[in-house]
Parts: sequence; structure tokens; C-alpha cells
Amino acid sequence: MNPELFPEDIRPYIIPKPEGKLFYRCLGCSAEFPIEKLLYVCPDCNQVLLIHDKNQAALTRHSGATWQKIFDFRKMLKIPALKGIYRFHEFIGSCIPLSSIVYLGEGHTPIVEASTHLKEKTGLNFFYKNDGQNPSASFKDRGMASALSSIKYLIDQNLVSDVIAVCASTGDTSAAAALYASYLRPLIKSAVLLPHKKVTAQQLSQPLGSGANVFEIPGVFDDCMKIVEHLSSLYPVVLLNSKNAWRILGQESYSYEIAQDFDWDMKNKVVVVPIGNAGNISAVMNGFLKFHRAGIITHLPKIIGVQSEHADPVFQYYLEPDENKRLFKPVNTRPSVAQAAMIGNPVSMPRVIEIAKRYNQTSCQQNTFFVQVSEQSIMDWQLTANRNGHITCTQGGECLAGLVKAAAQGIVTQQETAILDATAHAIKFSEFQDLYFKQQIPDAYGIRSDSDYINLPDFISTDDPNLVPSQEKRLEKKEFQQFVQEISGKIAKKLNL
Repeated sequence: MNPELFPEDIRPYIIPKPEGKLFYRCLGCSAEFPIEKLLYVCPDCNQVLLIHDKNQAALTRHSGATWQKIFDFRKMLKIPALKGIYRFHEFIGSCIPLSSIVYLGEGHTPIVEASTHLKEKTGLNFFYKNDGQNPSASFKDRGMASALSSIKYLIDQNLVSDVIAVCASTGDTSAAAALYASYLRPLIKSAVLLPHKKVTAQQLSQPLGSGANVFEIPGVFDDCMKIVEHLSSLYPVVLLNSKNAWRILGQESYSYEIAQDFDWDMKNKVVVVPIGNAGNISAVMNGFLKFHRAGIITHLPKIIGVQSEHADPVFQYYLEPDENKRLFKPVNTRPSVAQAAMIGNPVSMPRVIEIAKRYNQTSCQQNTFFVQVSEQSIMDWQLTANRNGHITCTQGGECLAGLVKAAAQGIVTQQETAILDATAHAIKFSEFQDLYFKQQIPDAYGIRSDSDYINLPDFISTDDPNLVPSQEKRLEKKEFQQFVQEISGKIAKKLNL
């Protein structure tokens, strides 16, 4: 749509200008650093960073209602750079010109209301936000669009060149990193480190297909992460894990989209997210805080972080009610079907602690909660969701299990509406479904296959082996009619037609 047709009061602001003055601030010592440097932790105290804007006053130059109007009309634009997460340019990458923005179709994933039967089964009103419908089939594309746009910006400014991007991954990060880096080839090359035999075949195929250098490492994700951190401390490489503050910035778009999809009304809303490396829940909280500060939303939704009992360091931390006595301790993970969240030492834990504290203070009450769920409930609720019209992954199953657990604990009420994060497409984790149906999930997962959920193909053939068609040998017309009649009869009997 032509911006000249938009209302006069917002017309000058529809196409954003690169006016921001972004900088890194350390969460530990509060030291500040320019974004022109490739930084992932504070050089002084080794703590993680967040990105702030010295021109933050610009975010309050409009009323909340005006911002709402700007974003609603901006949806009509055909400009690729503003179709994705940068619809909210002023709140994400306000210093980046549109010409440096990388857009591959990420963001603005659908929010799908739970089916009537599924709502009756849980006794709750909720929606799934299908982030598996991002380009690489996971929510990681939000952060990668931001991180790679920031690198493209530095390349365009002749500040960096011959970039090699690296990441550790449980699968989804590597797929997103390799995809976005390949789009900027040959300006950027990518390398990913994966824990050997702990990534599904579908996820492994993605970075390979995008041309990344893929290294499988003995151990678990946390071991891969230590190697990547060591590499980034020694060599001028771009680290694309959520330690990268640009990743957090891009993932804040999840919050902005939810607010817009619910017409900016966050009263009585609950947002449920799985916790892996803790970057996503940090970003979700921070995004809502920014919109609340700008008056775009008047209520902060309740935030619920969910972890499996096989990988629950954040849940364990918050078991201590006295924040002055809390002590974070990494855990040794056990096998989990929520593979993307199987992380025992999340790098964004300092961000969670800092942002959750501010979130509760701004809410004037406890508004962040953490629940632990069993592996059995994750798998069973994922299968239940997908049997009722959804395409959620095991992490989405973890969210639904967490919502049910939170309701049982009185954290969520029937008067509230929940939005669950389906972080990836169900196909990425279809191996676990296959193992469940075949009753072959290893004992270490602690999951028993319930016959009510098992669904396997039923092979139907003719009694006469000479009446079986094949590509090599087609049947004559009369024989084929017999084949059709016999097979149809057997299927009709199976279906009680």
C-alpha cells in the first residue's frame, strides 16, 4: 500500500529512519561498549550483555495509541525489510538502515486458537503461536534475522569483513544460523557444533543443506557451548548463540506480535514458553517491558517458564522463595524429548534473573512463574495437541504440559487466556513420535507408550498375490477392478462403514 494514502498524523513515521544510538551494557558491572565491536560478554567481568538505546526518549515521543496506529498501518506495506520482525524497527534495531536488514520471511507467525475439544480436555482457554512456521521451522529465526542484520550493517559500514559465524546447537540454532548466513554468502561463512547423536536427523540435515561446516562433538550441548565460547575468545568470529545480545533483541518481536494480535490488550493474558538457553524467556519479558514503558500496552501478561525434570536449572533456582538466598547451580541434563531445551547451564541465566526482577517490580506483584514437568507429560500433551489440529513440537508439548501443571497449582485461572510457544515445527521432532508409536523410546527418557496414543499404519493388500499392482507391472483393467473392490471392501470393514 502507498504510504501517501495513510493518515497524515502517522505518515512521516511509517517508514522508519535509522535514528537509534545503540550500545552494549554489561549485566554485571554496567560497563558500556559500542555496538561496532564484536562483543558477546563484557571484556571487564565476562558477564553477558544487553543492548540499550541512548536515544530511548524517542520511544516516548508518541503516545501508546499512536504507536499502535503506526504498527497497524505498517502491516499494509509491501517493503520486504518491514514485513518481518523489523515492523517494530524502533524497538529492535533502530540504528540499522532498511538496506541492511535481512528478511527471509521470519516473524508474524500465526496464533491458532486451541480446538474446542482440546480446551475442554484442559479446562483452559489458550492459543498456540506457531513459531515453527518461520523459514527454518523454529523461533530461532527471529534472533538470527536480528543478528545477521547487525552483521550486514557492520559489513555495509566497512567495519568487518570475511566473517565466520559459529554457534553451538541442539539443532534449531544451527539450522537458523546456517540458513541466514548462507543468504549472505560469500560475505559470511558459517560453522556449527552439534552434540554427537543428540540432534534429530531432520535437524542435522538443515545446516548441511545450507552448506555450513558441521562439527559433531562428544558430549552434550553445554560442552559444545564451551568450545564455541573458547573460539570466540581467541578468534574474530561471530558467535550466533543467544549469548549474542542481538539474538535477544530479535526474539523480543515475539512479544510485540502477541500484543498486536490481541489488539494490544494484555489484561488477563498468560504467555507460556519453554526454557532452554534462557534467551527466549529473557527476550519475551524484555519485549513486554519495553511496550509497557512506551504505553503501547497497559498490562504486563503473566509469564510462565517451563522446564523438564530432566533439564531444570532455572526451575531449581526459583524454588528458593528468598531471592537473597538463591544460588544458581548448573545441572547435569538427562535425555529429554524436548531436545532443544535440554540445557543444564543456560548462558542467559543472568538475563532471566535481572529481567524477571524488573518484570515483577513493574507488575507490582509476582508475575513470572516457573514450573517443572515430566517427560511423560511432555510427550503425551504434544501428541494430544497434534491430534487436535496443531503442529506443535515437543517443546510445544512441554508448554502445554506446563500450562496444565500451572493451572493445577493455581497459577493460571479459567478467566485467563494463555498463549503457548510452539517453538518449532512438529516434523523436526517426528523421530520421537515414531519411537513412541513403536514403543521404542529408550528407558533413559522415562516415557511409557500409552496405547491410546499409538497410531501406526495398517497395511492392506489382496489375498491373491497376483492382484497386486506395482510401478513395474500394471494390472489389466479387469484385474485392477478386482483389486480396487477387494481393497475397498477391507478398508470399509476396518472403518465400520
